[in-house]
Amino acid sequence: MRISELSRKSGVSVPTIKYYIREELLPAGRHTSATQADYDEQHLRRLRLIRALIGVRGLSVEATRQVLGALSEEQSHPHLVLGLALGAIRLPEEPPGESEHPATVDALLAELGWQVHGDAPARGVLAETLASLQQFGMALDWHALLPYARLAEETARLDLDHLEGVTDPLELAERAVVLTTLLEPALMALRRLAQEHESAQRHKE
Repeated sequence: MRISELSRKSGVSVPTIKYYIREELLPAGRHTSATQADYDEQHLRRLRLIRALIGVRGLSVEATRQVLGALSEEQSHPHLVLGLALGAIRLPEEPPGESEHPATVDALLAELGWQVHGDAPARGVLAETLASLQQFGMALDWHALLPYARLAEETARLDLDHLEGVTDPLELAERAVVLTTLLEPALMALRRLAQEHESAQRHKE
């Protein structure tokens, strides 16, 4: 396909496609003349993934380049593809975060029996959240987090169910990013609605 058709199918403008090529995010097309090039379905899939990483997940061009590079090395491992696309696995260039409550997080994960990388960024986020709660006088140990973790576990199963049957690594990564990132605000909204309902049930006059 020509670049105009690639633009139409992907929803990405021609100037932006050319910018991604210059930034080496997207491979150049196969030149058919001095001013024309052809693109294929792999270009389309990669372009959709680039759009998802930058436009949906909010990564910078440099971070997107790093993710794409790592993905190209791990395309035969769906678990690693998902981890890299969603940021669940830290890239080699990223420095590890520091945590004040690693023991609490480790105890929670051990109780759950979850297989989680020791350097997963979400470990640090969880630890920082627990530290912030403690500052407000709401110190929670890992036992208090167990019911929330079980709900998250069920949500993760539903997420992965939507990705069953997708074999192309670029499509898998794109769909995972879009599904996870765009669903997060909806999940938060559902939580707020459920809280309102629960409050109404508990405080009926």
